Amino acid sequence: MTVPSTSPVFDEKHIEEPSIPSKIHAINPVVSSAEFILEKTNIIKINNDAVKKATQYILQKLASESYTPRTWRTHPLHICPPEPYDPEDILTGACLNWLFLISSLNFSFWSEKEGQLDRYGVEWWTSWGSETMTVHTGYWSLVAALNRALEEGIPIIDPKFYSSETLCPDSLIAHVFRAAPQSTESIPLFNERLAIMREVGAILCSDDFGGSYLGFLEAFQRRHENQGTALDLVQFVTDSFPSFRDERMFNGRRVCFWKRPQILVAETWAAFYPENPYTPHPIFPGLDGAHISALTMFADYRVPQILHHMRILAYPPSLVHKLRAGTRFAAGSREEMSLRAASIVAVERIRSEMIRCGSDWEASCVLIDFYLWDLAKKVQKGEECVEGIETGDVLPAHRTRSIWY
Repeated sequence: MTVPSTSPVFDEKHIEEPSIPSKIHAINPVVSSAEFILEKTNIIKINNDAVKKATQYILQKLASESYTPRTWRTHPLHICPPEPYDPEDILTGACLNWLFLISSLNFSFWSEKEGQLDRYGVEWWTSWGSETMTVHTGYWSLVAALNRALEEGIPIIDPKFYSSETLCPDSLIAHVFRAAPQSTESIPLFNERLAIMREVGAILCSDDFGGSYLGFLEAFQRRHENQGTALDLVQFVTDSFPSFRDERMFNGRRVCFWKRPQILVAETWAAFYPENPYTPHPIFPGLDGAHISALTMFADYRVPQILHHMRILAYPPSLVHKLRAGTRFAAGSREEMSLRAASIVAVERIRSEMIRCGSDWEASCVLIDFYLWDLAKKVQKGEECVEGIETGDVLPAHRTRSIWY
């Protein structure tokens, strides 16, 4: 299926190329892709001394904040599934469909009006059950828009609904993503989001998946005889949905980043993480469980920003100048790919350092990413500062308009 687009960063031919062949991967191909890109671009360096210092800082913060997979459930805009896990409960299916649509549309929220009141935002409650309104920006504008639609009685997370131009016309989707009164921007890449909703909804509504993300997960575990891991599910997502296929050719080799496929799987894992960690995970009930440590961080534009601030990533002066100037980086350009690749390799090294120093905290790049992303947003808003280790200036995040992140 082709996803139509008018955007110069959305290449229809590109996403129709066949994926990396489906097989059980002992090592996530995103890691080897990132190492290859980092070496061949030779733009960004990783400061291993800063990795060690930052690892100690992160471990201290994680311990003091009791940061665990269950922390996912504490975010005020999240829809949390009922416990214990019950696939027959309508709220279980709703939570899964909500997670899937968010990950399908989780890309490109940076604004030309960063820090200004008239940037794109969505006005909604500060949390479920709150009586206070606020304007949510960035990634949270997507979450707020979908939550607001559900509150208004629009079944926007149902694939049978949003895949249908009759039941859910383009004008209704535009209404769902309407901006706050003071915003002078619309949601970025609206046409691309619209096309992706139609694509993924139609695929979920095929006979194979029965019209829901729950049906997709059941088909996945049938294929893997209930032994499928997180990385197996990432591969199944990329095989099934062209608009999740975050891959391209580079220096004669196919490389992959898989930001949205991995974050979909990671959010699914975290949302349904059992209260008792010794209880089998309901989505990954096999002998190996989820094996979440096989996933990498999610290569976007926010985590590189905090990694550079912590002096883990070292940029050449030319790149610093472009970031300060707000230069746009084309998707697939050497600098853009180097930024993403360096972030993946850097977080892998943080994880390795955690293991080396004997931390009993679950050292997964997923949780490291969750923490760093939250930290980056707090630093950006001035709510928190990194103390006790050497830091650099907080540079603007790199600007790339892309459906991949």
